[in-house]
Amino acid sequence: MKLTITPSRLSGPVAPPPSKSQAHRYLIAAALAGGGSTIRNLADSQDIRATRRCLAALHADGGGLPVFDCGESGSTLRFLIPIALARRGGGVFTGQGRLMERPQRPYLDLFREKGVRCTQENGVLTAEGRLTPGLYRLPGDVSSQFVTGLLYALPLLEGDSEIVLTSPLESRGYVDMTLAALAAFGVSVTEIPNGFRTPGGQRYRPRAVSIEADWSQAAFWYASMALGHPVEPQGLNPASAQGDMCIVSYCQRLRQSGDAALDVSGCPDLAPPLAVIAALRAEERTSLTGAARLRIKESDRLAAITRVLCAMGADVEEGPDFLRIRGRDSLAGGCTVDCCNDHRIAMMAAVAATRCREPVTLLGAECVAKSYPAFWDDYKSLGGQVYEYPGE
Repeated sequence: MKLTITPSRLSGPVAPPPSKSQAHRYLIAAALAGGGSTIRNLADSQDIRATRRCLAALHADGGGLPVFDCGESGSTLRFLIPIALARRGGGVFTGQGRLMERPQRPYLDLFREKGVRCTQENGVLTAEGRLTPGLYRLPGDVSSQFVTGLLYALPLLEGDSEIVLTSPLESRGYVDMTLAALAAFGVSVTEIPNGFRTPGGQRYRPRAVSIEADWSQAAFWYASMALGHPVEPQGLNPASAQGDMCIVSYCQRLRQSGDAALDVSGCPDLAPPLAVIAALRAEERTSLTGAARLRIKESDRLAAITRVLCAMGADVEEGPDFLRIRGRDSLAGGCTVDCCNDHRIAMMAAVAATRCREPVTLLGAECVAKSYPAFWDDYKSLGGQVYEYPGE
């Protein structure tokens, strides 16, 4: 999809979509409970379709290893690998875009130690074998998704297990979401120093649950508010376990004068909306640090943020694991930018375009369907002026 955004003022109420992160977790728990659960307020994004498709494969009859098409969903892939080993003796995992380029080394090394055969070649990961109870050592600073996958799978084993983190846990908020989902479906996990203990032989219990609004997607509307637009995000849980609700406190810090340094290691998805705010803090300097994992998202997100915002006229310096941004009063615009097949880059560009002096054209803007299919409808309902090129 090619579209052109004419700078305009956004205003009014907007309801962010249901939490994608919570939906993955509830869907998996409900599937492991074996039916009888009710999940309300479930969105239909591409990533959620991937998880539903893979859960159907997990429970499908047939010989041989099940095949899991994970689309572009990193959560789907990393959550389902250990679950498939526990339930089906493994599986064949495929994906699209950059998904199969994302590192899986923590799993591959760990499972080989446990006697599980793991191979990854030509965009296909094959894992074959059975998980056994015991000690599982994982780095905590690669992705919390590896921890979540094990937290779902280990209670299914006959004996007790422990997850021991060999480095500090990043994105702790996402693990908290996992623990809350497990508890909701009757699964017990105990936190211990540097890890978690999971009793074996547990059963997931059917539950009726409702999915909260997504703080990760709401962050783009909070960025709009920080840029002076009277946008009113609706329906968010102020007591949520979602780590990205820290967008509220981070926005407050960026509204203050003076240089700012924000650590995004625990909330990497907030880097794009925070970068927009920083780019328009006139004459103020902002650093976003702890951002190495952004290199392995749907795009090299550090490079994409830099390229797109600089094309619009921002002053952004990219480092190995950081961004340094010097704010300006407005951005020039008058450019065409590629969304890099990255939903968060597209939404970032849309917010930034509101403070440009000239229109901005986006290529590949349909990528928002990965997490927020209604984004462009919501953007236009708030007053965003968008021209979509027919047939492109």
